[in-house]
Amino acid sequence: MGALRIIVTILFVLVCIIMVGIIILQEGKSANVSGAINGLADTYWGKNKAHSFEGKLERGTKVLAILFIVLAIVLNMNW
Repeated sequence: MGALRIIVTILFVLVCIIMVGIIILQEGKSANVSGAINGLADTYWGKNKAHSFEGKLERGTKVLAILFIVLAIVLNMNW
């Protein structure tokens, strides 16, 4: 069980590092406010945001956050 705990801990640290990197790469929400005021929210970019790089970063953040929570629960279990 010691080896499994070490593997899960290493995976947990990797998820943390990757998640920090992805969060740093994302644009701030204030960047979207100026576009909404100018009427750019209905442009091609606004409608297809899920297929853009920013949309992929948001999806990756959600997946890594769920994985982070699951790994944290697993690491807190008394083996």
